Amino acid sequence: MVLSVDLGQSGTRIRMGDNNITSPRGKLSGEDPLTSLRIVFTSIEKLSAETVALSCTGFNGVVPEPYNYLTLCAEFFSAKHVALIDDGLAGYFGALQGINGVVLTLGGGVVSVGGKDGAFAHRDGLGSTFGDEGGGFWLGKLAITRALAFRQGRGIDDGLLEVFAKQVAAYDELEIKNAADAATLAIKSAKLLLDAADAKIQSAIKIRNEGARLLADTVIATWLGTGGSLSQSPQIAIHGGPSGNRNYALAIESFVSQAIPNAKFIEALGDNLDGATWIGENMLNDSPPLLRWAHEI
Repeated sequence: MVLSVDLGQSGTRIRMGDNNITSPRGKLSGEDPLTSLRIVFTSIEKLSAETVALSCTGFNGVVPEPYNYLTLCAEFFSAKHVALIDDGLAGYFGALQGINGVVLTLGGGVVSVGGKDGAFAHRDGLGSTFGDEGGGFWLGKLAITRALAFRQGRGIDDGLLEVFAKQVAAYDELEIKNAADAATLAIKSAKLLLDAADAKIQSAIKIRNEGARLLADTVIATWLGTGGSLSQSPQIAIHGGPSGNRNYALAIESFVSQAIPNAKFIEALGDNLDGATWIGENMLNDSPPLLRWAHEI
């Protein structure tokens, strides 16, 4: 039986059979995934599994040499085999189960993976400093930035400052304004930004629409990266965090459809944890740079 792990920016989920564990501890900004996993594994109940499948944020589309992860999983789970997976690939197999198309996964960050006839493409997943455009951190950061600007009289407040009063107060209480706690505050503010856009606050709508446009660009680039064309009919699934806001998802779909008019938008069949489990059971060979295996020697 495969023990599957999904390490994200907002938390970690672990599954083995019917046993599901959720930890609020995810990968912090600037933290190595190996360090994050050790902290999570230290905090959970004792488990044992021969094979562990690790879906991790933070690899930016290039999974590192996996043997340190095997050592970690051997220590905590007595594992003999470890699949180290870019979270985008896990999301792709979880959502589309190998169908030709693109899976856009949104959380604190953004990763998009497409597949076409066995060829894969990975886009964004570049981290919050230089990428992850349209994801939770991006949305929340821009919302708080705009609210702080309104507080200083830079621009005419259209109601956003009142909506974000608690977030602005939380910003004021941060000892360090650009550390991990600030990133967490931004990620947790994404839903409020999308709610504000639904409430017709124009500054929020502007941020939401720009995020949707950028995410559509990411989806389009992913499909083209697989060797697909704009005239084809890829299946596209958008899931995770911010995509739970229907208006955000619809805006992304609208921008994608302008470039790929025959695109078919479907509900994700599963998530990263489902994808990690499938890979751990069925995709037993390396598929660099998105999947690498390590085995006990």
